Amino acid sequence: MTLTQHDIDLEIAAEHEAYDKRVAEGAPVEHHPRRDYAPYRSSVLRHPKQPLVPIDVSNDPELVELHSPAFGERDITETDNDLTRQHNGEPIGERITVEGRLLDRDGRPIRGQLIEIWQANSAGRYAHQREQHDAPLDPNFTGVGRTLTDDSGFYRFTTVQPGPYPWRQHVNAWRPAHIHFSLFGTAFTQRLVTQMYFPNDPLFPYDPIIQSVTDDSARQRLVATYDHSLSVPEFSMGYHWDIVLDGPHATWIEEGR
Repeated sequence: MTLTQHDIDLEIAAEHEAYDKRVAEGAPVEHHPRRDYAPYRSSVLRHPKQPLVPIDVSNDPELVELHSPAFGERDITETDNDLTRQHNGEPIGERITVEGRLLDRDGRPIRGQLIEIWQANSAGRYAHQREQHDAPLDPNFTGVGRTLTDDSGFYRFTTVQPGPYPWRQHVNAWRPAHIHFSLFGTAFTQRLVTQMYFPNDPLFPYDPIIQSVTDDSARQRLVATYDHSLSVPEFSMGYHWDIVLDGPHATWIEEGR
């Protein structure tokens, strides 16, 4: 059966109604989506079907680190957090500046931690060999960046506004514009992968990924705020987005996806 947007809308409405009922009956607030959220069909295919296996590192503490991410072949450079200066030419699209802080549950800054981003270009296409969207590539935009937080937990990226793009979840399915974030806490084994969205996107109600975050307050924490003080005169629009790694106000974890 070919799924339509109407089918997905009905499923999302039913999921939200069921969640509101559970909370009204005393169930705890769900800050993160279920891995088997039915309207998001891809998650059913991609999430783990068996319980996670704990690793006993008591005899070999380096065991986990052997399978953890690393920085790569070179140190972070001054252009790694400016995606508009990584090529000889100027990328196409509206330039934006994204700033914020990386915080723990008590609002304390998390210093010196790696933040990586990746995104589609202004036409909604990723520079990836498996990309199937037929929008044009931008030879001056790769769509990846990274930085380290400073002593205040502060980070900053300069990039271009990503475009929405179609995906084959159902008929006429489009993803809202977003930037993927990968963040580390006090160790490489403490990783959060999530997405930052832009305010007032008309695709929000139709997207089963952001709607899988059934709690409204948690869903709103995924949306950046336009901040005019962060806009660079005659250069870029400014957005503010703080990221909280744990606790009741944690940013949604894109777990298992």
